[in-house]
Amino acid sequence: MSKRDYYEILGIDKNASKDDIRKAYRKLARKYHPDVSKEENAEAKFIEVKEAYEVLNDEQKRAQYDQFGHAGPQSQGFGGGGFSGFDDIFDMFFGGGRSRDPNAPRQGNDLQYTMTLKFEEAIFGKETEITLPKEEECDTCHGSGAKPGTRPETCSHCGGSGQLNIEQNTPLGRVVNRRSCHHCQGTGKIIEDACTTCDGRGRVNKQTKVKVSIPAGIDDGQQIRIGGKGEPGINGGPPGDLFVVIQVEPHDFFHREGDDIYVEMPLTFAQAALGDEVEVPTVHGKVSIKIPAGTQTGKTFRLRGKGSPNVRGYGQGDQRVKVRVVTPTKLSKEQKDILREFNQTEDNAPISEEEDSLFKRFKKAFKGD
Repeated sequence: MSKRDYYEILGIDKNASKDDIRKAYRKLARKYHPDVSKEENAEAKFIEVKEAYEVLNDEQKRAQYDQFGHAGPQSQGFGGGGFSGFDDIFDMFFGGGRSRDPNAPRQGNDLQYTMTLKFEEAIFGKETEITLPKEEECDTCHGSGAKPGTRPETCSHCGGSGQLNIEQNTPLGRVVNRRSCHHCQGTGKIIEDACTTCDGRGRVNKQTKVKVSIPAGIDDGQQIRIGGKGEPGINGGPPGDLFVVIQVEPHDFFHREGDDIYVEMPLTFAQAALGDEVEVPTVHGKVSIKIPAGTQTGKTFRLRGKGSPNVRGYGQGDQRVKVRVVTPTKLSKEQKDILREFNQTEDNAPISEEEDSLFKRFKKAFKGD
């Protein structure tokens, strides 16, 4: 029976966005989930929906499906058609194909470590050392898993291949299918006397110290790759890598966007009206800036080169200083009298055309002219 179109299964058109695909999948997954659905053939429908989502939600798989249909995903090893690639097809119908040597060298697994930095540490970088749990080769058996003085023997059931040929009679005739050898768990080796240090695993868990160089300008969510510091390789293969994911603590005063740093600076009414020279903190130290007379709330000043260095070495960001005029909440009697006197003379005070227009429109609204 031919397979249904993936777009038809999810009820979407071929121009659907990834968000549309996710929404459609969530809706149908809830509807057909075997644990909650009472519909007939719910489990089969759930599997069908999941298969369609796994292909269409992946850009590469979706592009191949759009071009080749169901033949595309299955031939590339993704799509739930029952085969992981040409090797499995050859194994099922011809009893052979290219099988992986369980004793071939393989690269070790990658590791991930999350590091939290203070705001300034991310700006200027640092050299540090971390301790992480990882598997290392057992020093007693040197990774063989066998007791010292002994060695693993070749599995007599699979001949060291790690796989067994299973013959089956099908409507297409007798086929041979390959499965992992359950006697040696696919390793091709049998250990009669296991190493007591690692219990035959060939590896032990250790606390390992690794030096990490944090580049200046690194930002929240970025990561550092340290080659060869992951899990050890298998059968003499290379080790995996270590990925250090950075989290940056928020700062009480500074806020970062890209390589620029933003701050909000409070000014008194007198400073904003008369102008002043004030000191502004930056991550590089204090900087003096001149506040022109008549500065309004929201005015932003730019301090060139006072931001974060670019993590890839492409220059330096700036610091942006946004002004906020603070209205006093507690005034002395003398201060109130001065402000009342100022308010009485304000009608005759020179103001800008923009402010004059604003006040005129505001008064006109109250008069109803």
